[in-house]
Amino acid sequence: MLAHLLQFLPINRLSNKAEIVVSGARATTRIPDLTVFTVELTEALRNAKRSTILLDMPPPLLVVEVVSPEKANEDWDYRYKRSEYAARGIAEYWIVDPMREQITVLTLVDGLYEEQVFRDEERILSFTFSSLELTVRHVLQAEN
Repeated sequence: MLAHLLQFLPINRLSNKAEIVVSGARATTRIPDLTVFTVELTEALRNAKRSTILLDMPPPLLVVEVVSPEKANEDWDYRYKRSEYAARGIAEYWIVDPMREQITVLTLVDGLYEEQVFRDEERILSFTFSSLELTVRHVLQAEN
């Protein structure tokens, strides 16, 4: 997936180590499996010692979480992180779920996420990256 996103973005706008400060009861920060920065966020982080996205900074453009095999993490990815990322104003959130063999794309509309679920050979439809040519199977095979 990373290679496909690099067709649209420079490498300095992608991170697998960025911390996002959230205002949730269960956590104060999240570290998504992949974070895509906006141009404004990239500029805000330019002189930072760590890639910590503070509440007064612009939100990321996209975050991607891969569901871990532990059942508890399903709740984190599908429920808790979903509300935290929506409150943070993150425009698009992907949940890559190898166990269910699906990718859920959540698009922020009026403060709430609208959900689309994709499986198998379906092309993932991204509001952020409308030209992206990527199927669920391709992403899941890359995860292995």
